[in-house]
Amino acid sequence: MQRRMFLLAGTAMLFLPFPALAAPLQATLYKNPQCGCCEGYAAYLRENGFAVDVKPTNDLLEISHKAGVPEGKEGCHTMFIDGYVIDGHVPVDVVRKLLKEKPPIAGITLPGMPMGSPGMTGPKTETFVIYTVPKDGTAPEVYATE
Repeated sequence: MQRRMFLLAGTAMLFLPFPALAAPLQATLYKNPQCGCCEGYAAYLRENGFAVDVKPTNDLLEISHKAGVPEGKEGCHTMFIDGYVIDGHVPVDVVRKLLKEKPPIAGITLPGMPMGSPGMTGPKTETFVIYTVPKDGTAPEVYATE
């Protein structure tokens, strides 16, 4: 009797929705066709539970600016996820923070290609400063530091 109950309970669990079995968040990442570190960043996201569609483009700066990323704050690549733009090698815990908090901004950006950031080689040499990408054209503010 106990064995039958165990089997029934185990079978029922296969059909119940669990958060751990939820579909990964879908992201679209635009990158320069020759850039290898962007592939490293996509792999890092996949390792952390994201589904990433990588799209090589020669119009990366235009895509970034159309998404609202201010001039001088552009990252190495531009990603769209859950209604937000994420520019550059932003650590996954900051991405998750953004998606959990859902602030009224267009997104976030980590300018440049900081050494040791996710997808980049070498040791971390500086504090990463991640900025907001405002929707209203106001100046970006610090969203997080790592």
